[in-house]
Amino acid sequence: MASISLRSVQKSYGDHAPVIRDVNLEIGEHEFCVFLGPSGCGKSTLLRMIAGLEDITDGDLYIGSALVNDIPAARRGVAMVFQSYALFPHMTVYENMAFGLTLAKTPKDEIDRKVREAARVLQLEALLERRPKALSGGQRQRVAIGRAIVRSPGVFLFDEPLSNLDATLRGQTRVEIARLHQQFEKASVVYVTHDQIEAMTLADKIVLLHAGADTAKHGSIAQVGTPLELYHRPRSLFVAGFIGSPRMNFLPARVVSARSTGVRIALDGTGEPIDTDIDGSGLVPGLPVTLGIRPEHLDPLVAPGAQHIRRTVSLVEQLGEHSYLHLDQPGGAVLIAKAPGDCTPRQGDTVAFNVPRSSCHLFTEDGFAVASAHVAQFA
Repeated sequence: MASISLRSVQKSYGDHAPVIRDVNLEIGEHEFCVFLGPSGCGKSTLLRMIAGLEDITDGDLYIGSALVNDIPAARRGVAMVFQSYALFPHMTVYENMAFGLTLAKTPKDEIDRKVREAARVLQLEALLERRPKALSGGQRQRVAIGRAIVRSPGVFLFDEPLSNLDATLRGQTRVEIARLHQQFEKASVVYVTHDQIEAMTLADKIVLLHAGADTAKHGSIAQVGTPLELYHRPRSLFVAGFIGSPRMNFLPARVVSARSTGVRIALDGTGEPIDTDIDGSGLVPGLPVTLGIRPEHLDPLVAPGAQHIRRTVSLVEQLGEHSYLHLDQPGGAVLIAKAPGDCTPRQGDTVAFNVPRSSCHLFTEDGFAVASAHVAQFA
């Protein structure tokens, strides 16, 4: 039953550049917060700082109303589920789940009640006398989750808990974690993953962290918001290019005209005009911009009179329900469009693709987004 507050939190190792940079974040009671980002962005380090497994170089960390910078991990009221399960191989499932309570000298009857209740919720009742080597990967992960649940912590921390599972088990366990969250009463959940599906389906709030060549931004927060906010209203090229699979298409262009009610641009290389519903109050004709359009919004079924672009199909990925069309783009770049599986052009076909005004994003040369029509819808 605890909120989490990070205030100007930083982490550095020696004289090296910070791996976590000026993080300010509020996570409410019963909120499911996902730390998302590319490998090396610092998301696991940030989680371990909350857990007390990494020291804070600068800033303050509160769990509930308590400043916990100098409080040991065991006294923070948090429970952590690791990627590697971290089960004791010589102990049974029951003993592994009871271990933390036994260390805390919890009465035996209370331990038994809590372990068996967690086993019932996680469908582990028939496995309580088995040892980890006799369990599947999914069962081992459920035991690790059960070991956290029995402690009734105020904060649950998950460090990429599904990355060792195959695709089917990841899907099943993801659903179980979502259901468990509803039973956690007021407990907060912080969950680390690089998997967008996990982030989009589980999170109340996503915290996307920067990584890459720009060391001035590495380890800082790129954007915080609900999954749909990050999908529909990315604040930068980095966010727009990271959220969504396949990633958003980016086309260089220049502003033709700009008004508060919309912006007209011309695509570089083809001169094709595109109208958007974006507020162009701060733009001027001739300004270089980048048009962002997601593959699922490039529709090959063009309505009469709709604005469109024409491209040649260079590759078709048929996936059954839908297909991904790789489209030649001037300058050697490639666009990707998502088409219905039963309406798939062939390689070499030149096809018109609808470009909806309301689905366009614009980014200026500094990489930041121009406010779009989606702001009103999701504000």
